[in-house]
Amino acid sequence: MLKHLLSMDEVSIDDIISILKLSEDFENKIIRQVFNYACDKILATLFYEPSTRTRLSFESAMIRSGGSIIGFSDSKVSSVSKGETISDTIRTVANYCDIIVMRHSIEGAARVASEVSSVPIINAGDGANQHPSQTLLDLYTLKNIFGSINAFGGHTIGFVGDLKYSRTVHSLIPALINMNEKTFILISPQELCLDQSFVDRYRKDGVILRETSSIKHINDCDIIYVTRIQQERFPDQTEYEKVKNVYRITADMLKPGLKVLHPLPRVNEISTCVDKTDHAEYFNQVRNGVFVRQAIIHKILGEE
Repeated sequence: MLKHLLSMDEVSIDDIISILKLSEDFENKIIRQVFNYACDKILATLFYEPSTRTRLSFESAMIRSGGSIIGFSDSKVSSVSKGETISDTIRTVANYCDIIVMRHSIEGAARVASEVSSVPIINAGDGANQHPSQTLLDLYTLKNIFGSINAFGGHTIGFVGDLKYSRTVHSLIPALINMNEKTFILISPQELCLDQSFVDRYRKDGVILRETSSIKHINDCDIIYVTRIQQERFPDQTEYEKVKNVYRITADMLKPGLKVLHPLPRVNEISTCVDKTDHAEYFNQVRNGVFVRQAIIHKILGEE
């Protein structure tokens, strides 16, 4: 049983497989007894940063599982605006709920919360660090594309865009490596490449990482995972202006069979002309988010 969900580095292969299988049960409504397992349970969503998909899908998952929700989607309407610390907010809210989902702009905020909380903490994104629930729904989406959990391995997966600040990339690459994927193409402008310490660590483990700034290499991949250039992470907005529209993927650029994932929101990096093609998987990711987050809540509450 998971106590918290803070980082994919702390989620075992067995836990990943269990969550993916349970997500499938929620999607297919195979195991009836898992429904309403959260009856009389309360989930608190504490979002210090904006969110649409993550917050609403967690809330939908809890309601669909028989539970209730409390929380805030803007810290300005909470005592945070009065100067309350993360620790004091968590200590307070933990008295009102059974599980907390938190998003924060500061890396490590979720871990700080877990150290003082009397209830489980789910990290819904902490700065540019990690976004584990997004990674689990990405893995579930890939499992559906590949056909089964056992089909991971042997693919070439490309990451396109902001690899420096993207917490989804920082979570997903190590998770894919654990699922036996070993070949990646990293496509980004030099200013937004994956941190060298990550690259060096993975290469030492025998992982193939090709780094390039050329978008033409997307067709060397079986899957591409596109990320938004994140304006809010740039300390210098002039640097953002230099790279904000560096890549734009259109349908005519994509070879047959190439699947395109994106954690959303998108800005200009994927043309809407891709949306109605067989390449687009990003709205399937959105749909899968509810099933996967139901499974995560179920797993953490220990009601199996």
